[in-house]
Amino acid sequence: MAGTLPKPLVDFHVHLFPDRLFEAIWRRFVTDYGWAVLHPLYWRQSLDYLRERGVGAVVYSNYAHRPGIARSLNDWNLARLDDDPDLYCFAAFHPGDADGLAMADDLMGHPRILGFKLQLLVQRFPPDDERLFPLCERVISRGKRLLFHVGTGPVGNEFVGAGPFGRLLARYPDLPAIVAHMGALEYEAFGKLLAAHSRLCLDTAFAFLPRLGNPFNLGAGFLERHRDRILYGSDFPNILFPREDEIDTLMGLGLSQEACDAIFRDNGIRLIGEGAQTRP
Repeated sequence: MAGTLPKPLVDFHVHLFPDRLFEAIWRRFVTDYGWAVLHPLYWRQSLDYLRERGVGAVVYSNYAHRPGIARSLNDWNLARLDDDPDLYCFAAFHPGDADGLAMADDLMGHPRILGFKLQLLVQRFPPDDERLFPLCERVISRGKRLLFHVGTGPVGNEFVGAGPFGRLLARYPDLPAIVAHMGALEYEAFGKLLAAHSRLCLDTAFAFLPRLGNPFNLGAGFLERHRDRILYGSDFPNILFPREDEIDTLMGLGLSQEACDAIFRDNGIRLIGEGAQTRP
């Protein structure tokens, strides 16, 4: 029997930025891709919108698109965490910052900073850049995680793909990492990496939207087999279609209740709990 949607949801892939940076990102979406986001909502409006629609815990991220801005972004992140006790963050990091590792060490002491976001398409360095190795080692030792945009969708460049990410995992096979967007568009390749690395997870954001083209194509069986390492995420508010479209697509696959509970709620709760257990 197909499962039902658990309540409340845990949304493990939300974007929150300071207002002016949000506006700059939305402008780039239009100029670079011809995309106009459906909900150009600022951070507080975004949280209100999600909470009004059955979302409890929200896990968000932002990223430093160039050196020199991660610290100000993370100061903003700390203020947002003070504002909302059920908000969790993948903080900003850029390996070009001289103080980046010291800042990361400080941030990992916060129980609701779960790790760091690396948006490799935009930041333009590969996942196996040796400048990231100290961060990987710190994340492993401190019980945190890295959230990677490392797939080739919606577009790719020389810094993303299953090949470069596989080289990082060859060096750190137990790296606690999340690959956004189910690894789109290399679903099969990232699926094989998931099967081979027990601390790897995938999130659903932007991967179950048939109207967008190239949706996830490995079927419900893949989600059932790996249900303990798939996380629901909406990509809100930087979406082109209603977030309900992705939920409806996932629920239309006829997943078991165990899979629905795990993907939409329980896995997120578990990873939040693990990230809160900071170690020196």
